[in-house]
Amino acid sequence: MSLLTPEPGLVFWMLIAFGIVVFILVKFGFPIVIKSVNTRNAYIDDSLLAAKKAHDELATVKKSSEALLAQTRHEQGKLIEESAKTRDQMIELAKVKAKEEADKIITNAKMQIQTEKENALREIRSEIALLSVDIAEKVLRQELDKNEKQMNMIDRLLDEIEISKS
Repeated sequence: MSLLTPEPGLVFWMLIAFGIVVFILVKFGFPIVIKSVNTRNAYIDDSLLAAKKAHDELATVKKSSEALLAQTRHEQGKLIEESAKTRDQMIELAKVKAKEEADKIITNAKMQIQTEKENALREIRSEIALLSVDIAEKVLRQELDKNEKQMNMIDRLLDEIEISKS
């Protein structure tokens, strides 16, 4: 027997053993392996679909979040503008009220000053009148301490009254 040529009986039994192994593998082994490969393939396909769906959803969420962010920024800008307008209106209203109040205070102060001025003038006139009467009384007492001077004074006053009437 040579190394390179096998005997026909050996080849026959090897072929039968190989055929039995192939038959068992084809009947029992390959379906399990194929089923496992198909299950794995289906799992991978499902995972790829889920990943693609998740990617699409993420893109949709990203777009909607960007739109929402843009809308929020726009609304924030509007709110800032409105608050600035409201602030300016409130400041303007406060200025107007302050000016009105200041004008009212100034008017009241002027009226009070005028009233006090008039009262002071009346009081001064009254004092001057009293002082004038006191001075005149003192002067007349000194000048009219004699009867003859009194009579001259009366005549003169009567003459002045008559001249002013005519």
